[in-house]
Amino acid sequence: MKKVAFYTLGCKVNQYETEAMLEMFEKKGYTNVGSEEYADVYVINTCTVTHMSDRKSRQYIRRVKKKNPKSIIAVVGCYSQVSPEEILEIEDVNLVMGTNDRRTIVDRIEELDSNSKLSTVDDIMKVREFESIEISQNNGKTRAFIKIQDGCDRYCTYCIIPYARGRIRSRNIDEIREEIITLANNGYKEVVLTGIHVASYGKDLKEDIGILDVIKAVNDIDGIERIRLSSVEPVLFTDEFIDEICKIDKLVPHFHLSLQSGTDSTLKRMNRRYTAAEYKRTVDTLRDRIKDVMLTTDVIVGFPGETNEDFSETLRFLKEIKLMHMHVFKYSPRKGTPAASMKDQVDPQAKQFRSDALLNLSKKNFKENTEKYIGRPLNVLFEEVDKEGYYEGLSDNYIRIKVKSDKDIRGQILEAKIVDIRDDYCIGEYYNRRYVTVKNKL
Repeated sequence: MKKVAFYTLGCKVNQYETEAMLEMFEKKGYTNVGSEEYADVYVINTCTVTHMSDRKSRQYIRRVKKKNPKSIIAVVGCYSQVSPEEILEIEDVNLVMGTNDRRTIVDRIEELDSNSKLSTVDDIMKVREFESIEISQNNGKTRAFIKIQDGCDRYCTYCIIPYARGRIRSRNIDEIREEIITLANNGYKEVVLTGIHVASYGKDLKEDIGILDVIKAVNDIDGIERIRLSSVEPVLFTDEFIDEICKIDKLVPHFHLSLQSGTDSTLKRMNRRYTAAEYKRTVDTLRDRIKDVMLTTDVIVGFPGETNEDFSETLRFLKEIKLMHMHVFKYSPRKGTPAASMKDQVDPQAKQFRSDALLNLSKKNFKENTEKYIGRPLNVLFEEVDKEGYYEGLSDNYIRIKVKSDKDIRGQILEAKIVDIRDDYCIGEYYNRRYVTVKNKL
């Protein structure tokens, strides 16, 4: 029996696509092994958001070939889409596949040998149909990422992804529903609706349909107890949208609101379509309307032209709004994007200083946001166990909690209370030992 190993970089969409491709291989009789183990086929699902992700992909390619010189190496995803020739030039690569036509990956690989060279990358800008690759198996997990949309039309000046993913393509809502019903029947309790720009769902469809319709459809599926959205922009949260989501009982009180900068001049150069004041208004409204809501975000430091004063303004803004957690990225120029050729590129030392400052603030904010929950019951979906016997999971509002247990509680939603706070997670204990299926109330 042949063995396949996957190495996945990047976002939740990539994670979903890896799961879907793995299922294709398993249906053809392949056994899944760890990414560092001996395998007949290695699939690298790449990201190209930063130079670091490109470099990690190349390093892995060279490393795994030493494990099995006769293996087939396939490189797929965003890096492949934007730089297929560069990847094909790497001696050990056999197959280069972009962000479309992944349904054929097993057949393509089985046509090759260790000396073959093949690229199937096409012009992603000409692709108009959503490529449905789905997952149905549990694989020991309890939270499923569901890809409902691909492509982006925002063209932020720092971002290569629209060129790697192409135009907006939305998945048929009946297909989404069918996949989630299958997952619910296989034991999944939470789904995360994800895509390259999920808020744009439906813009390319003839019928009048949007992301709210998808959420409502999933809310009606028996067995699914939680619905979570992946990253969205604050402009999604109009008063009308908030009125509607407050009626959806399975939608969890957590939103990842992409910020990138707290300075209007920087936001404008980034081609973000909101101001810092508009972002704060969304934060305030969500906190006012939705009980126990937690908010997380992304921030880029060192964007071209960001002065010390600009960064100080962003830092003040983030101290004021006190989001629970921040993913902090140091700006990385991407060839082909407008920002790469902008003047006043920021030096690496300044980027590092700014990154450290925001990461320290994120730790402080996490502590302040979670302290009010000490001793209160929270519904936690436990997903995995560590070597010390702590079971780890997320509360509905995205607090990561670890609980010691002598019983296997993976896949269960249990009430737990926080007893100690660490840098980015909490230690908890059972509030009681009963299984809960209460729905979240926004």
